[in-house]
Amino acid sequence: MGLLDILLGRTKPVAPDLDQLFALPSAAVTLQAAASFTPTGRGAVCFATVEGAAFEQTHREVQALLDADSDRDGPPVELRRDKYGYSWLVSHRAPDELPLLVNDLHAVNSSMEVNGFGPQLLCSLMGFRHTADDQPLALVYLYKRGTFYPLCMLPGQHKRDNSLELQVAPLLKNDLRIEEDKTRWFPLWDAPGLID
Repeated sequence: MGLLDILLGRTKPVAPDLDQLFALPSAAVTLQAAASFTPTGRGAVCFATVEGAAFEQTHREVQALLDADSDRDGPPVELRRDKYGYSWLVSHRAPDELPLLVNDLHAVNSSMEVNGFGPQLLCSLMGFRHTADDQPLALVYLYKRGTFYPLCMLPGQHKRDNSLELQVAPLLKNDLRIEEDKTRWFPLWDAPGLID
């Protein structure tokens, strides 16, 4: 960053660091021990919708890469579009296969990045449920910021449990790089991987 950038208040964007995703298993242990949230085995990568042959080829490459895992039931990743116009590549694993789910999310992000779709990547999430009341929670990775935030949805509603988010975030500060700017803790209504 140059002197002119400092004087004009411009900052360099944080470079994406996909290796941050590998901290999710440690965060999951912390979440389970400190807040009784367990992994659902579902995760997803969200990106601005892309059309065309280049994306279809990338999607096939991701499918082939993840299809090498013969223990999985169903397709390795499923492409979905939400009602807001965003696309999601969703991975389903058994709840105890968290490292494999993290590998899936990393592979999807990496493949899209390598094939020139990095600017379209928005976020990745990993789903959790509370053991007592089944409340959904996601740990959301912001691709362009290289940070995480907890997203706690109230079951069956388009409302967030902000107080629980604020309680969970400090629990994870030793495991994950938590997004400090809470205005970037975006709601992801009906996000695949969180609600299903």
